[in-house]
Amino acid sequence: MFAYLKGTVEEVSENSLILDVGGVGYQLLVPAMNPSEMPRQGETLKIHTYLSVREDAVQLYGFRSGGDLALFRLLISVNGIGPKAALGILSALTADDIRFAILSDDVKTIGKAPGIGPKTARKIILELKDKVSLEEAFEKKLENTQAGVSPRDEAAEALVSLGYSRSDALRAVRSIEISEDMTAEAILKLALKKIF
Repeated sequence: MFAYLKGTVEEVSENSLILDVGGVGYQLLVPAMNPSEMPRQGETLKIHTYLSVREDAVQLYGFRSGGDLALFRLLISVNGIGPKAALGILSALTADDIRFAILSDDVKTIGKAPGIGPKTARKIILELKDKVSLEEAFEKKLENTQAGVSPRDEAAEALVSLGYSRSDALRAVRSIEISEDMTAEAILKLALKKIF
């Protein structure tokens, strides 16, 4: 029904945002974003959307790129994976991580997502292995690498590699006042103090 929405950001929270499009505020559920990807209030934004209609709820899911939306659609095509579970996977892992985990039969990586156990991870891999190509995975990875990574993102990724959840890492990094000359190491030290 909606391919995308383009409007002004009114509110942003960890997993949702409200986008004003022509005077109508749309609430979109979004994957947890890296601090550098967090839109600012008043910013004009184009969000690719997926409308989920169930008996008890109508919800709009939003993604910064068409590639993330395509991966979301692949995930919800797996029997037993609904929109909320797919969003949880995209919040815990990057789209690149998911593609490479599927291609390499990496049950452990996909199993890191909240609510996804080894059995469900195997099912995702089995059902999506033929739908994800190695060439596409490398192209997307190259695009994302060329976009560059900010020191804030590096610090958040370091916290995740230390065993903290992606949402805890993002929350800790977002809570820090960061100057332009701060390194990832300095941000990481401050973030670790916030977590403890």
